[in-house]
Amino acid sequence: YIGPSGSQMGKKESIRDTARVLGRLYDGIEYRGFSQEIVNELSEFSKVPVWNGLTDEFHPTQVLADLLTIEEKIGRLKGVNCVYMGDARNNVANSLMIGCAKMGLNFTACAPKDLFPSKDLVDKCREIGKESGSIITLTDDIYLGSKNADVIYTDVWVSMGEPDEVWKERINKLKRYQVNVEVMENAKENAIFMHCLPAFHDLNTKVGKEIYEKFGISEMEVTNEVFESENSVVFDEAENRMHTIKALILATLG
Repeated sequence: YIGPSGSQMGKKESIRDTARVLGRLYDGIEYRGFSQEIVNELSEFSKVPVWNGLTDEFHPTQVLADLLTIEEKIGRLKGVNCVYMGDARNNVANSLMIGCAKMGLNFTACAPKDLFPSKDLVDKCREIGKESGSIITLTDDIYLGSKNADVIYTDVWVSMGEPDEVWKERINKLKRYQVNVEVMENAKENAIFMHCLPAFHDLNTKVGKEIYEKFGISEMEVTNEVFESENSVVFDEAENRMHTIKALILATLG
């Protein structure tokens, strides 16, 4: 592991120079950070496999685990109705939409209109969906969005480190899109609940307590009742990160 304090990447040494050094020392590189451009540059200049562990734009390694989990729990991928509720322009939502488009799942972004994924990305996914059979839908209607869903997926509303003003604005905008019992009951009877974790569903964390003290809410993107229900597969999903990462390494280093 090379953290920000253990590397001069982008400070005293350019990304491309660091990439060429690391490519001489390691068989593969996983980047987990902010800029998608850094991942692209590492891949271009390192000459070894580069895996995107998370950027501001995309989180593909998470979605590999998500797809495995859906197949395990539902028994198929083709034609599965996957609904993402919340900030539908974040990295997880972007990659989930791409994954669904490629593998033939129907994807619905259920969010406020100003938090829809970008038009360019939606258009690309719809083009991909013409071959796979995937249908991409955008809606701000919670009832229509979650109707007949096989999968209800959500993520945190605000990234860590953002100021209180952002939290307040995002909470006010997204509180209607909380995954609760009513949402799950509107989905299919055996619908599963998914979350990439960590989730703010109770007051058992420092951040959860701070949110409660500042904004008066004890549950955010998902209620504790749904999180702890039999429909919740979040810990199987978390475990599958390990299995799919191993498979990815094997496939790209083989």
